[in-house]
Amino acid sequence: MGQRERLYLYDTTLRDGQQTQGVQFSTPEKAAIARALDALGVDYIEGGWPGANPTDSEFFETRPSLKATFTAFGMTKRAGRSAANDEVLAAVMNAGTPAVCLVGKTHDFHVTTALGITLEENLVNIRDSVAHMVAEGREALFDAEHFFDGYKANPEYALEALKAAHGAGARWVVLCDTNGGTLPAEVGRIVAEVIAAGIPGDRLGIHCHDDTGNAVACSLAAVDAGVRQIQGTLNGLGERCGNANLTSLIPTLLLKEPYASRFETGVAREALAGLVKVSRQLDDILNRVPLRSAAYVGASAFAHKAGLHASAILKDPTTYEHVEPSLVGNARVIPMSNQAGQSNLRARLSAAGIEVAPGDPRLARILDVVKAREDQGYAYDGAQASFELLARAELGLLPRFFEIKRYRVTVERRKNRYDQMVSVSEAVVVVKIGKDKVLSVSESTDETGTDRGPVNALAKALAKDLGPYQASIEDMQLVDFKVRITQGGTEAVTRVIIDSEDRSGRRWSTVGVSPNIVDASFSALLDAIQWKLIQDGAVAAVG
Repeated sequence: MGQRERLYLYDTTLRDGQQTQGVQFSTPEKAAIARALDALGVDYIEGGWPGANPTDSEFFETRPSLKATFTAFGMTKRAGRSAANDEVLAAVMNAGTPAVCLVGKTHDFHVTTALGITLEENLVNIRDSVAHMVAEGREALFDAEHFFDGYKANPEYALEALKAAHGAGARWVVLCDTNGGTLPAEVGRIVAEVIAAGIPGDRLGIHCHDDTGNAVACSLAAVDAGVRQIQGTLNGLGERCGNANLTSLIPTLLLKEPYASRFETGVAREALAGLVKVSRQLDDILNRVPLRSAAYVGASAFAHKAGLHASAILKDPTTYEHVEPSLVGNARVIPMSNQAGQSNLRARLSAAGIEVAPGDPRLARILDVVKAREDQGYAYDGAQASFELLARAELGLLPRFFEIKRYRVTVERRKNRYDQMVSVSEAVVVVKIGKDKVLSVSESTDETGTDRGPVNALAKALAKDLGPYQASIEDMQLVDFKVRITQGGTEAVTRVIIDSEDRSGRRWSTVGVSPNIVDASFSALLDAIQWKLIQDGAVAAVG
């Protein structure tokens, strides 16, 4: 195999990703994301637009030290003034970053209609702005806005705009599918025509939006055609439907042919194993529930529910998996449901470190219990930790760490000192650990004085004093809470599924069912704590 070509990864999560509806990063959050991206190994990190808002300006002033090329974003100079005397361009240059990416128009319609200037004036703006960056010793990138639409409308002018940037010394000329409507075959054809027109592929980048769901495919088509820089965002953040998703692109480039053999990137295989953690770190910052079906990094990306699939997976995982889950930091999941057979069951138990021989009568008993409980409203398909506890109980392998003697929750509506009506939840939990009983009381108000509800009060009370187990649960947090009213048998019941996470990035789901929503929640919470204690190797204190 010959020497591989270098492919450069450019992340714009902190700028283009921040244009996602409902997303607004603080300065410390931007710094945390930048460090995570840097550890992953991306080549360029775009920090934002200096001067556009106080957060971006502060971030550039206090930016962390990075191995990646830190990049400021802005726009080309305005018509009627020089690049050196344009205050908007000056704010971007004054950020002092080693690279600057400027966006400019390449679609004639946008030049005359949106900017209201002549086509030649726009070319001067591009040429002079790029030349100014180069003269100031910066690595210059030009984002060719609306390029693909512009090329389809007026290919001669769109190419002139690219050549203006390239001729002025731009290191990268980035072809942007700004409206996200161009399809992969079109992208490949147009990129090839751009290269044939005289702009080398190793000076071209691609920036795709996902409005047709094809941003990743379009980016790969551009690479196939010759571009050597890909722009994208973590988890596909971005305006409207988002940008090309780097958490899909990066593992594809490293693990799939012909890319794995043909190209090298700044991301090492060892760093790739941290991809799930980086993806979930971003979701945690955004207070979002991770997309279970996300390629490579989703919790369901390597889930095998059908009995036929699970049986084959036991023999050889490649029968139903395109890559080994651990390569991206993910894990195989064999969900349990009323569709399950013994193949699913044994595979799931094996994954939990529990080996049961084929034909063991206890397997049939576990399946009967699962099916009976799902008829009552339980759902073990999305609550693997609760299923594991159920199976351990049937196999006689469930340790008893503590016993709940009683609990009580009250919700009070009253006026505060500002004469405002507020709610306050309070929980009392009595736990027996060994021979000792412990009573814990907690309210659900947070640091701002806001009531977080009765389930929060219960969780805080339970976690207040678990004696020898306290250290194990201190890093545990509830990250998602789903409630559904379902039909169990002849009576409607409430099903609650809780997702929990600990400091190591381990994530697990538990389920509780009851006619009472608080009781269902408490049941799921108890399962979450018990599963965590088992994983941490805690010693049972109850005989």
